[in-house]
Amino acid sequence: MAMRARTTGRGDVRSRKPARAAPHSATLSLCVVLTALATGCRTGTADAPSAVSSSVTVRYEQPSGADRGDAAFLRTRKLPEAAAAGVGALVALDPPVVMVLRSCGGEGSAYDPGARRMEICYEEISETRDLYRAAGQRASDDVLSAVMLETLFHESAHAVLDVLDLPLSAREEDRADQFAALMLLREGAEGQRRLLSAARTWRLSAIIYENADDGRQDDHSTDEQRAVNHLCYLYGADPARHTDLVGPRSLPARRARGCEREWKRVQTAWTDALGAETDPTSHAGS
Repeated sequence: MAMRARTTGRGDVRSRKPARAAPHSATLSLCVVLTALATGCRTGTADAPSAVSSSVTVRYEQPSGADRGDAAFLRTRKLPEAAAAGVGALVALDPPVVMVLRSCGGEGSAYDPGARRMEICYEEISETRDLYRAAGQRASDDVLSAVMLETLFHESAHAVLDVLDLPLSAREEDRADQFAALMLLREGAEGQRRLLSAARTWRLSAIIYENADDGRQDDHSTDEQRAVNHLCYLYGADPARHTDLVGPRSLPARRARGCEREWKRVQTAWTDALGAETDPTSHAGS
């Protein structure tokens, strides 16, 4: 989950927020240099694509020396494969899009419609760790997985919108966030925990970086808005289970009152867009 945005209009490269200079960036830069000297940087060499689903294939490029731990984390947990399988179970994309895992050098994860290719950055794992470290906290492996899955589903949404040429009922970046929430909530209780982790991470980003202003034009909502939106979707999907989310420091009561209707609108928008034969609201688990 990179923390600043570079996004252009429909038909151009769509992306998540590119990497912000992480806390202790001078130390991290030195580590990158030392690691590169010790191990070399074999970037750009890709493994053969893995046909995870009929809609999304996954391919790993060789990571830079600094990103090897993050690449190993993604491979071990099979997060890209899980996201690809989830999208493939929901919708058919023919020919399939490619999800490429790579070292991005700070550019941020993105979807390229010309190439029908998602580029997902290994270093997003380290960026999330650094965010929590800056707040005096530790990001657990489960939190890292949740945040990464939210990113993977967000970028997948751009691919789905592009390939199927779906109409937009909201800003594309907001629509992509809604798709990510939808995909996570299809996982039942585990997905609810993951969406909550993603929301808390966006809020932490808003707190840590609240005074930052890099002057970029940004099609995304603010980090705080994204946090509250995810909390609203989570609450709206099951208000009885998530009453603890409502409060001035979490989900304001005024917003919470409309979340059940808001979430139903999100579900309906995707159901209508993807067609009656596909039900994006069905849970894979509970």
